Amino acid sequence: MAAMAALFTLTFGMVLATVAADPDLLQDVCVADLASGIKVNGFSCKENISAEDFFYAGMAKPGSTNNSLGFLVTAASVAKVPGLNTLGVSMSRIDFAPGGVNPPHTHPRATEIVFVLEGQLEVGFITTANVLVTKTIKRGEVFVFPRGLVHFQRSNAKAPASIISAFNSQMPGTQSISATLFGATPPVPDHVLTKAFKVGSKEVNKIKSRFASN
Repeated sequence: MAAMAALFTLTFGMVLATVAADPDLLQDVCVADLASGIKVNGFSCKENISAEDFFYAGMAKPGSTNNSLGFLVTAASVAKVPGLNTLGVSMSRIDFAPGGVNPPHTHPRATEIVFVLEGQLEVGFITTANVLVTKTIKRGEVFVFPRGLVHFQRSNAKAPASIISAFNSQMPGTQSISATLFGATPPVPDHVLTKAFKVGSKEVNKIKSRFASN
């Protein structure tokens, strides 16, 4: 009897887990109504759709890398391609000047896989055990950054570099470590940062001032 009860509990639990999981699409498409005031986990669907909802030409040309970090991200997320809503995918093009850096950051909602269009880059991620996994990649090669882990990319050649990034989320989110800690509004308290980085408030305020000017 006890064995039967245990089997029933296990089976019922598995059924509940299946029911509670996110369902598959219930319609062919759900093009995001970006102008809607209704807030859901994603976007509500708009009624009239067209081919333009599934098209984006913004990644066809290199972006301008004339900035302090020497890189630019051109994203094809649901904000630019409304037809991606509920489909769980998105892409970006990232262009680098020679020596340009996409500084340490995370994507809280997605794993990222990159394909090198041109150039050569030093890439890497850091595990939760503080192990650095890094490699130099070049044209035609692929590298994966696991979901949520801190990672970076740097062009380490004398020529520009470009990569295509693919994500398993319509909006993977990007959280830059340095900008988050030193450029947040309202600011992270100085005493938290001085303790975390084992530096004085003078150094913390100096870094904060640099992010405030960006």
